[in-house]
Parts: sequence; C-alpha cells; structure tokens
Amino acid sequence: MLITRNDPCWCGSGQKWKKCHYPRLPSASSLAKLYLDDYGIILKNPEQIDKIRTACLVTAQILDALCHHAKAGVTTLELDELSRKLHKEAGAIPAPLGYGQPPFPKTICTSLNEVICHGIPDKRPLEEGDFLNIDVSCIVEGYFGDSSRMVAIGRISEEKKQVMEVSKECLKRAISVCKPDRLVKEIGKVIEDYARSQGCSVVNQYVGHGTGISFHEPPEIPHHYNDIEIPLAPGMIFTIEPMINAGLREGVIDPKDHWTVRTIDGKPSAQWEHTILITETGHEILTQPPFS
Repeated sequence: MLITRNDPCWCGSGQKWKKCHYPRLPSASSLAKLYLDDYGIILKNPEQIDKIRTACLVTAQILDALCHHAKAGVTTLELDELSRKLHKEAGAIPAPLGYGQPPFPKTICTSLNEVICHGIPDKRPLEEGDFLNIDVSCIVEGYFGDSSRMVAIGRISEEKKQVMEVSKECLKRAISVCKPDRLVKEIGKVIEDYARSQGCSVVNQYVGHGTGISFHEPPEIPHHYNDIEIPLAPGMIFTIEPMINAGLREGVIDPKDHWTVRTIDGKPSAQWEHTILITETGHEILTQPPFS
C-alpha cells in the first residue's frame, strides 16, 4: 500500500511522514536564487508583481484607446501623437522611444500589412483593406508592461483575415499551457503545431522575453520549435508574441531605418501579444484589461 502524509515515516523515527521525510518544495527565496543563478531569470516578489501589474494595466488601456482610434484616413503618426498624450496623462514613459541602436524614434510600433514587427509610425494614412499591429510598451514607476494587438481597417482580404485569426489563436493556445513546471519549449511547440496546421509559418528571428523590471530580460520565449527545457515557475513574467506569416517565415530588416522588418515574400504578417505572470496554480494575463 502507498504511504500517505499521515502515516508513520518509513525511516522508523516515529514521526508522521509529513513531519519527517516528506519531500519539501524549495522556498520562494531559494527558488528565486536558483533561477537567477542558473538561468539569469528574476522571479518577481509580490511587491514587484503589484507594480508590474499596474504598468501592464496602463499598457492595456493605452493600447485599447489606440486601436479604437485606428481607422481609414488616420495616419500612424497621428496614432503616435495620441500615444504620447496618453502616456503623459497616465504618468507613464513609452519604453520604445529612444531604445536601441539606432534609437527607435517613436513611442509605439505600428506594423502594417507585410511588416512583421518594429514598424515606425509615419504620415501614410490607413486605407480600407489594411491591417496593422499596434505594439505598446509602458514604464510606470520604473516597471514595464508590454502588449500588442491587430486592427483591421474595414474589409480585409481572406489571406489577411486568416493570418490574423491564426496568430490570435496561437497566442491563446500558448497561454493555455502556461503553469508551473511546464517547459519553455512547450510554448513554441503549441504555436508552431497550430500555425503549420493552418498553412502559416512562424517567424523564428524574434522571440518573446522576460519583462517587468527591465524591458527585455531572460528567458527568451521562442514561438517556434526549440529545445529550451527551463521549467516555468511562480513569479516568472514574460511576453508571448507569436509573429505569424501567410507565406515564408523569413523577415528582412529595412536597410534605411534599421528597424522595420518585412516578410521576404511580401505576404501579410500578424501578431498578438500579452504579458504573462506564472502563478502558483497557473497563469495571469497581466495585460488583459478589466473591461475586455
């Protein structure tokens, strides 16, 4: 018969098993040290989580407002101007502005049609049949939130509609596997399994990432098949942001602005993104606004 927690311990001490040799999970502090030493991953404590949760809520609210404003005739530069206003009103700093080399010149990324990611807002008006990804990353009191969403401008082609729906479903399926002890590689597997089944490809040049205390932290979260066997643990916060293409998976960086990444074959690309917290029993979508 199997031993239970309240049975005498097998060692003969006379104590119950739960008081003697019952296996103990590492404490939160020792697990945090293990992850930092072994993987460079910061497991956030409750105070940090509260601050990151606030930054993520502001991010979600700004993103929601920008998506509602994105209509035919509006330029992506106007969306950036609105973003600046909304960040200021919220007491937030736009994380992309001035980030990287060369410094990113705007407060949001607006990736239109065949642009995979890192599109720079400009004076081109949105047109019927366009679709775009709006990516917002906020800093609030030194903590980060990161989220993106697709917006269709009027009626879009069936090809765009499909890749938009596939990318959203990929994100949903990826989030569903997020809980303690699942492996990082399982996120990429569920994404690529589904994308391939729908005739789409998964970009493998760009990945999700840890976030919260810094804009980009370990671990990397690939959206394609990979062999990263890091177990998810409570306190991990990271983005999942699958970039799904209607055609080939490869992207080409614009040689002039060194940021905009377009599909190599000119076919549409779509992306949805959330910031995820791993909890003791599962996950929390930090960038899920309470009104959605």
